[in-house]
Amino acid sequence: MKKSGAQLVCEALLREGVEVVFGIPGGAILPLYQTLPQYPHLRHILTRHEEGAAMAADGYARVTGKVGVCWATSGPGATDLITGIANAMMDSVPVVAITGQVSRKAIGTDAFQETDIIGICLPITKHSYQVWRAADLPRVVKEAFVIASTGRPGPVLIDIPKDVFTEQAEAEFPETVEIPGHRPVLEGHPAQLRRAVRLIQEARRPLILAGHGVLISRAWDELRAFAEKTGIPVITTLLGISAFPADHVLYVGMPGMHGAAYASLAIDEADLLIALGMRFDDRVTGNLEAFARGAKVIHVDIDPAEIGKNRKADVPIVGDVRHVLRQLLPIVPHSSYPQWLARIEQLKREHPLRVPDSKGLLPQEIIEHLSDITGGRAIITTGVGQHQMWAAQFYKFVEPNLFLTSGGLGAMGYEVPSAIGAQIGRPDKMVWSIAGDGGFQMTMCELATVVENRLPIKFAIINNRSLGMVRQWQQVFYQRSYVASCYECNPDFVKLAEAYGIRALRVTDRKQVRTAIEEACEHPGPVLVDFLVEQEENVYPFIPPGMSVKELIEDPRLRSPQAERML
Repeated sequence: MKKSGAQLVCEALLREGVEVVFGIPGGAILPLYQTLPQYPHLRHILTRHEEGAAMAADGYARVTGKVGVCWATSGPGATDLITGIANAMMDSVPVVAITGQVSRKAIGTDAFQETDIIGICLPITKHSYQVWRAADLPRVVKEAFVIASTGRPGPVLIDIPKDVFTEQAEAEFPETVEIPGHRPVLEGHPAQLRRAVRLIQEARRPLILAGHGVLISRAWDELRAFAEKTGIPVITTLLGISAFPADHVLYVGMPGMHGAAYASLAIDEADLLIALGMRFDDRVTGNLEAFARGAKVIHVDIDPAEIGKNRKADVPIVGDVRHVLRQLLPIVPHSSYPQWLARIEQLKREHPLRVPDSKGLLPQEIIEHLSDITGGRAIITTGVGQHQMWAAQFYKFVEPNLFLTSGGLGAMGYEVPSAIGAQIGRPDKMVWSIAGDGGFQMTMCELATVVENRLPIKFAIINNRSLGMVRQWQQVFYQRSYVASCYECNPDFVKLAEAYGIRALRVTDRKQVRTAIEEACEHPGPVLVDFLVEQEENVYPFIPPGMSVKELIEDPRLRSPQAERML
């Protein structure tokens, strides 16, 4: 029986277990939309911008472990997806993006709303398809899901000309596909595993560096078992946050540019780093030549291209983190490092990370209250900037896979649409979107999507009337020359939320913080809280770009006499 290309796409998506798609219609993709009523089990979320669709698909994928799906029409619809696709690429998130294209005979003629989306997306996708025969769609969709979700996850683009959507064809839906050259290695090599165990046995000051790969492979139970058996303390990267419970005695914190000073100093003193699913990003290492110079490295990653790319590994192990930890668990010895743990505790006392004393309303205090009231069990999404770092520093995640942030691309505006995807993927969890007033304005149109779909998301705006991190860099590196970083005109966020039908509160005083957060948590629907914080509050500690932990700048309000002597 023949079916249209649009029907074949919908049936192929349902066979992949897709339940929800985020997107916006337009001329080239309209045949697909007009087919949707035939497939009521395929839920469509109408976002207000295509970037929101891509980022919502990203958030959905991160919390569910499934492939997120978004689609858009040709030309500007497709190009509006790009930031979201690039974000998924940088953070290794499985997303399949489907774009409509002008009809086959119009391709290459500069037709209305024609764009070479394949060429544009070439460097920001794992793979791209332009489908010229409807009969090929079931196979292409199957391959796209396999590529997006296996090995190192990432986005795959499927571009479909308008007349392919309407073409009638007979097609089979393959159960499996063979993709030449795509054979991810899951198990670590036994000889390398034995070498890793020997290094662990010889170490006196070992550390685990847990990255996003732990969360992608759902290896948080194995990580905890490995850390507890070996007694090795755990540091998480920004994207690795919530891979290990923050209330665990072995948890140290996040290192790097705005990580806890004691975490960066512990790395500096370590003699062994066990890097799990992390890529030694420059925000973690700073000056690579000065990073952990006394430490040997065991590097586990499913992507062989990452091993040795930034930091040479003494023991390279290509494999899925979960599989490799399961291989290591039976062969690593029980151990403990009381002197090393005591030293880390000393570093914590000498270089504390806590809310400084202030009469004004500080973002750090807001995040601490939010963490306390939600018990560290809410899903937190952030954009990029100061609020992102404060959320990473002061929210204590006690359950796995709760922190969604744009770590690699650093995309402002990620927080609101990713919260939509997260809330749809995990309706059982409370979702808080923490934003700066700058980033919030980039995707706040999605508040309509929130209301339309009755999503009980809570929005916290850390409102300092500026692009806070830009202003901080201008303060530190450009002698307070504040160019285009402070807003003279912001909307009234409370009235804005109310215009969408969202309950809204404004907090201007420290005494109002807990009550406002508790009220938001108790309200069954979405709530926006506009926190008017101190404008010139900075994120500390701070390792300037390209510098090492030796050039670390600590909060002068918290610096201890011992730290002064060390610095």
